[in-house]
Amino acid sequence: MIDPSGLRPSRTIEPMGILGGSRDLVAISMVVVVLTRLIEGPAAWLAGICLMAAVVLGTLQVLGDGVPATTGPGVPIEALVTPGVTVVAIFGTLRLVPIGPLLIPAVVVGGWLLLRVLGTEARLLAAATGPSGADRTAVRAEALIVGFLAFTGMAALVPGGLPEPGVATGGPTGAQLALLATADAVVAFLLGYRAGALRTSILRDVSWFALTSASVIAIAAAALRTMEIPRLLGPALLVLVFFLWDAMHADSGSRRRTSRRLWETILLVVLGVVVVAWSVRLRS
Repeated sequence: MIDPSGLRPSRTIEPMGILGGSRDLVAISMVVVVLTRLIEGPAAWLAGICLMAAVVLGTLQVLGDGVPATTGPGVPIEALVTPGVTVVAIFGTLRLVPIGPLLIPAVVVGGWLLLRVLGTEARLLAAATGPSGADRTAVRAEALIVGFLAFTGMAALVPGGLPEPGVATGGPTGAQLALLATADAVVAFLLGYRAGALRTSILRDVSWFALTSASVIAIAAAALRTMEIPRLLGPALLVLVFFLWDAMHADSGSRRRTSRRLWETILLVVLGVVVVAWSVRLRS
């Protein structure tokens, strides 16, 4: 939890209660995902947003029921982030699965992943101390997997978002490219917030890392799509960019943090201007 004092209250969670509630939430979420499989266009984006909001509220309920009302301030925001992004990732990637028998194992795998993410967040809440090394590794690994699926899902929702090699297409319009970059930036912001919360309890530092993660992923997403990076290679490269950006900020307690933020801001602004100008020139 983000706590300026750096202190983490002791919490206990009833394992069976969390497990049962998580299974119910996952089952309902997967049913909704399947029902919304046929929705296309702007309505699909609206359905995805509503689904994410519902899972975030459901996660709050499931995890909150396992925390005694007299202990601590409640469920921290960062515990709700990854489950919400996970269900959106499943919602988007299922667009690549044709309607038929293959949809069943895809939904099962998606449900397993969501259940795994919920279990990790529940374990972190149940810990009397901060996250262990194993917990940090688990959260980061899940964030990378969810990030790849989410970036893929966002591209699947945008016409021409996943270019096919050797196929001449007009690609997404300028507005569609901006929508794709924005959607990827939102995913990176949320996952960056979760990753930043593992390193520090200072809200300012966590928010800064989330914002810079969103910026660098938006720039990379626009550049990769403009370069016509084929199929799933684009989302994979975005995950690599996110991983490297996270690794660069592992020493968040460095005294050089202020100067680093300055040059990071300048670099991101310059790269953003270059990518936008390049994209506009290629489309003109």
